[in-house]
Amino acid sequence: MTLFSSFTAPVAALAVALAFATPAHAAVPAQPTLKVTTLDGKTFDLAAQRGKWVIVNYWATWCVPCIKEMPDISRFVAAHKNVTAIGLAYEDSEPADIKAFLAKHPVAYPIAQVTLDQPPKDFDEPRGLPTTYLISPDGKVAKHIVGPVTEASLEALIGAK
Repeated sequence: MTLFSSFTAPVAALAVALAFATPAHAAVPAQPTLKVTTLDGKTFDLAAQRGKWVIVNYWATWCVPCIKEMPDISRFVAAHKNVTAIGLAYEDSEPADIKAFLAKHPVAYPIAQVTLDQPPKDFDEPRGLPTTYLISPDGKVAKHIVGPVTEASLEALIGAK
């Protein structure tokens, strides 16, 4: 028996154990639903946005790349009539703290708070922040992005005027 073969079985067993220990993420439905109450008390319903591109963006006040991308998303939404966005503040902060943050970092789209204990049912828990889903005008997920987006990347992916 070689040194390599003596490690193969334990490594394989560890890999199997880790696979079962890692939480499984459900697949996001092709046409997800999302209905949330925004921080200003209004309802955002993804189904009501059919005919437009929708940027669904998970972020947090402590996430530096999230803060950096927010003005780009705002400019993109403001410049494209057939694009809207919803920001999902993914944290356990008090809504007042998120509102205070937004007073310093305003955006041109609504923000709703989602928490670990109440995630939207049709979207996976983000594996990193920021996480963005681009929803096409027919309501289907066109792209899932983990990491920051820019105005240029949104233009390249959506290209909608």
